[in-house]
Amino acid sequence: MENKTDVVILRGKIAIAAVDFHKTRIYALDQDSDDRPETVTAEDPRNSYHNVYHRAGNPDGTYEADNDEYWKLLCESLHDANGIVLLTNGTGKANAGHHFLAYAQKHFSEVAAKILGEVRCDISDLTDPQL
Repeated sequence: MENKTDVVILRGKIAIAAVDFHKTRIYALDQDSDDRPETVTAEDPRNSYHNVYHRAGNPDGTYEADNDEYWKLLCESLHDANGIVLLTNGTGKANAGHHFLAYAQKHFSEVAAKILGEVRCDISDLTDPQL
Protein backbone atom coordinates (compact mmCIF):
# COMPACT_ATOMS: atom_id res chain seq x y z
CA MET A 1 0.00 0.00 0.00
CA GLU A 2 2.98 2.35 -0.04
CA ASN A 3 1.50 5.73 0.92
CA LYS A 4 -2.11 5.12 -0.06
CA THR A 5 -4.92 6.27 2.17
CA ASP A 6 -7.64 3.64 1.76
CA VAL A 7 -6.95 0.37 3.52
CA VAL A 8 -10.00 -1.69 2.54
CA ILE A 9 -8.97 -4.70 4.68
CA LEU A 10 -9.62 -2.59 7.80
CA ARG A 11 -13.21 -1.59 7.11
CA GLY A 12 -15.16 -2.49 10.24
CA LYS A 13 -12.25 -4.39 11.86
CA ILE A 14 -9.70 -3.96 14.60
CA ALA A 15 -6.37 -2.71 13.23
CA ILE A 16 -2.96 -3.53 14.62
CA ALA A 17 -0.54 -0.73 13.73
CA ALA A 18 3.19 -1.26 14.36
CA VAL A 19 4.26 2.41 14.42
CA ASP A 20 7.73 3.86 14.21
CA PHE A 21 9.03 7.16 12.85
CA HIS A 22 9.87 5.74 9.42
CA LYS A 23 7.26 3.15 8.56
CA THR A 24 4.03 1.70 9.95
CA ARG A 25 2.89 -1.84 9.24
CA ILE A 26 -0.90 -2.22 9.44
CA TYR A 27 -2.75 -5.50 9.94
CA ALA A 28 -6.39 -6.44 10.41
CA LEU A 29 -6.83 -8.44 13.61
CA ASP A 30 -8.37 -11.38 11.75
CA GLN A 31 -5.89 -11.19 8.87
CA ASP A 32 -4.28 -14.47 7.80
CA SER A 33 -0.78 -14.66 9.25
CA ASP A 34 0.60 -15.33 5.75
CA ASP A 35 -0.82 -12.06 4.39
CA ARG A 36 1.56 -9.16 4.10
CA PRO A 37 0.71 -6.02 6.04
CA GLU A 38 -0.26 -2.76 4.46
CA THR A 39 2.57 -0.25 4.82
CA VAL A 40 2.63 3.52 5.29
CA THR A 41 6.10 5.00 4.83
CA ALA A 42 7.27 8.48 5.81
CA GLU A 43 8.58 10.44 2.87
CA ASP A 44 12.05 11.68 3.72
CA PRO A 45 13.61 13.48 0.74
CA ARG A 46 16.30 15.15 2.89
CA ASN A 47 16.96 12.07 5.04
CA SER A 48 16.14 14.17 8.11
CA TYR A 49 13.96 11.63 9.94
CA HIS A 50 16.57 8.86 10.12
CA ASN A 51 17.52 10.05 13.60
CA VAL A 52 14.82 12.11 15.31
CA TYR A 53 16.89 12.58 18.46
CA HIS A 54 20.24 14.27 18.02
CA ARG A 55 22.64 16.49 19.92
CA ALA A 56 24.64 17.91 17.01
CA GLY A 57 24.48 21.67 17.47
CA ASN A 58 21.81 21.10 20.08
CA PRO A 59 23.27 20.94 23.60
CA ASP A 60 19.95 20.40 25.36
CA GLY A 61 19.18 17.34 23.22
CA THR A 62 15.64 18.33 22.25
CA TYR A 63 13.81 16.49 19.50
CA GLU A 64 13.31 17.68 15.97
CA ALA A 65 9.78 18.12 14.72
CA ASP A 66 8.63 14.96 13.05
CA ASN A 67 6.71 14.56 9.81
CA ASP A 68 3.09 15.75 10.04
CA GLU A 69 2.38 14.50 6.50
CA TYR A 70 3.30 10.98 7.64
CA TRP A 71 0.97 11.15 10.65
CA LYS A 72 -1.81 12.55 8.42
CA LEU A 73 -1.39 9.71 5.93
CA LEU A 74 -1.42 7.20 8.77
CA CYS A 75 -4.64 8.69 10.21
CA GLU A 76 -6.27 8.55 6.79
CA SER A 77 -5.16 4.92 6.40
CA LEU A 78 -6.69 3.92 9.74
CA HIS A 79 -9.96 5.87 9.55
CA ASP A 80 -12.10 2.87 8.48
CA ALA A 81 -11.01 0.62 11.34
CA ASN A 82 -13.42 0.05 14.23
CA GLY A 83 -10.57 0.02 16.71
CA ILE A 84 -6.81 0.45 16.70
CA VAL A 85 -4.10 -1.18 18.80
CA LEU A 86 -0.75 0.60 18.56
CA LEU A 87 2.47 -1.38 18.80
CA THR A 88 5.44 0.87 19.53
CA ASN A 89 9.01 0.37 20.58
CA GLY A 90 10.00 3.58 22.31
CA THR A 91 9.45 5.39 25.56
CA GLY A 92 8.87 9.04 26.31
CA LYS A 93 9.67 11.46 23.47
CA ALA A 94 11.18 8.63 21.42
CA ASN A 95 7.85 6.79 21.30
CA ALA A 96 6.39 7.19 17.81
CA GLY A 97 3.03 6.04 19.15
CA HIS A 98 2.88 9.09 21.42
CA HIS A 99 3.69 11.40 18.50
CA PHE A 100 1.03 9.72 16.36
CA LEU A 101 -1.59 9.87 19.13
CA ALA A 102 -0.89 13.56 19.82
CA TYR A 103 -1.27 14.34 16.12
CA ALA A 104 -4.46 12.26 15.84
CA GLN A 105 -6.02 13.92 18.91
CA LYS A 106 -5.34 17.36 17.48
CA HIS A 107 -6.27 16.76 13.82
CA PHE A 108 -8.24 13.47 13.55
CA SER A 109 -10.21 13.10 16.77
CA GLU A 110 -12.37 10.34 15.25
CA VAL A 111 -9.23 8.23 14.68
CA ALA A 112 -7.83 9.02 18.14
CA ALA A 113 -11.11 7.88 19.71
CA LYS A 114 -10.67 4.44 18.09
CA ILE A 115 -7.31 3.78 19.76
CA LEU A 116 -7.93 0.93 22.19
CA GLY A 117 -4.45 0.75 23.65
CA GLU A 118 -0.73 0.77 23.15
CA VAL A 119 1.67 -2.14 23.55
CA ARG A 120 5.39 -1.45 23.83
CA CYS A 121 7.51 -4.13 22.23
CA ASP A 122 10.51 -4.45 19.96
CA ILE A 123 8.60 -4.15 16.69
CA SER A 124 11.77 -4.10 14.59
CA ASP A 125 12.57 -7.67 15.70
CA LEU A 126 9.06 -9.06 15.15
CA THR A 127 8.26 -10.68 11.82
CA ASP A 128 4.99 -10.06 10.02
CA PRO A 129 3.49 -13.44 11.10
CA GLN A 130 4.49 -12.75 14.72
CA LEU A 131 2.79 -9.38 14.66
